[in-house]
Amino acid sequence: MKTYIRRQHYEGRIKPFMGKDIIKVIVGQRRTGKSYFLFQLMDLIRQNHAQTEIIYINKEDLRFDHIKDYNQLVEFAEKSRKSEKLHAIFIDEIQDIEHFEKALRHLQATGKWDIYCTGSNANLLSGELSTYLSGRYIEIKMYGLSYPEFLQFHALEENAVSFAQYIKYGGLPYLIHLELKEEIVFDYLKNVYTTILYKDIISRFNIRNTSFLERLVAFVADNIGQIFSAKNISDYLKSQKLQFSNNIVLDYLGYLQQAFLIFSIRRNDLKGKRILETGEKYYFHDLGLRHAIISYKSADISQLLENIVLLHLYIQGYSVTVGKFDDKEIDFIAVRNSEKIYLQVTLSLADEKVRIREYGNLLAVGDNYRKLVVTADEYTNEEFLGIETINIRKFLTQ
Repeated sequence: MKTYIRRQHYEGRIKPFMGKDIIKVIVGQRRTGKSYFLFQLMDLIRQNHAQTEIIYINKEDLRFDHIKDYNQLVEFAEKSRKSEKLHAIFIDEIQDIEHFEKALRHLQATGKWDIYCTGSNANLLSGELSTYLSGRYIEIKMYGLSYPEFLQFHALEENAVSFAQYIKYGGLPYLIHLELKEEIVFDYLKNVYTTILYKDIISRFNIRNTSFLERLVAFVADNIGQIFSAKNISDYLKSQKLQFSNNIVLDYLGYLQQAFLIFSIRRNDLKGKRILETGEKYYFHDLGLRHAIISYKSADISQLLENIVLLHLYIQGYSVTVGKFDDKEIDFIAVRNSEKIYLQVTLSLADEKVRIREYGNLLAVGDNYRKLVVTADEYTNEEFLGIETINIRKFLTQ
């Protein structure tokens, strides 16, 4: 039996669907713990439904290399059945099986399977696939460790030192097996980044100009939280003697997002009440990987704090845009069901000009939804004209 620390947040999300006639799909970046989460679910089934037989397929294990398409998947599953009672089947990295959706639909239609699968591609079940399996699946996005999980996994006290480690090394779960030292952690993270780059992007999308892709990743890493368009990036690359069209830049940015390496956050024109078509912000799914690409720089702390707040919002199930109101900008507008929160993220409010800007931008919005200024200032618990101010560590742990 595999040993692991439970990811209770995700367990709570998937539990209502366990044992039900619906396909459970867990997607996320490589090395975020999807495989170990499957082991966690298997143990839950053993504890609560001991009569259910379990079949496990891991496409990164050479023992399952013969399962290359949907026919072979169905054949393997049917041959592995031990009786007519309900069987739970777990398929890790299912995107490596050609036309896997046909096998999932077939198995689900028989009513004899409790189906779970993982994938490392954001578009795993999009477009035609989504239509093909419409109403038959639930998708759960899995991220690296949240700050509370980071503290739990590493058995750390919640304090400024622990938070600094989280900012620097990120939240990939495997780091619990390593000493948190730069030369050790970043050697591991560079290998993870290389795997994502070559296996999930270069190989999958048949990219030939790998040098351009790497330069593009480095540019995004060096400009997280900045608004720019494909043209801005293309113009910069031209200044570096690299000639690529805006469309190619957009395609490559899309590949990076599909591999869960970066987020793209669109702008929301609050006055015109529409999503703007140009100018987006980019952030990383894992800051440790970002630092493995261009190295950690303390001067980037403001953007890194934004990145951490964004990741926390996504983990909590919010959809997020950047707010634009005339010449003012709201860092994040987070929406979850009927709930909406406007957030500004700043390193410190000690400077009066910063206070005027951060509070002023939120006051300009004018509606009655919750408004927050998240700051690294240690002692903040004030309210200004209905706007809450909260320390970032409290924001992440409350």
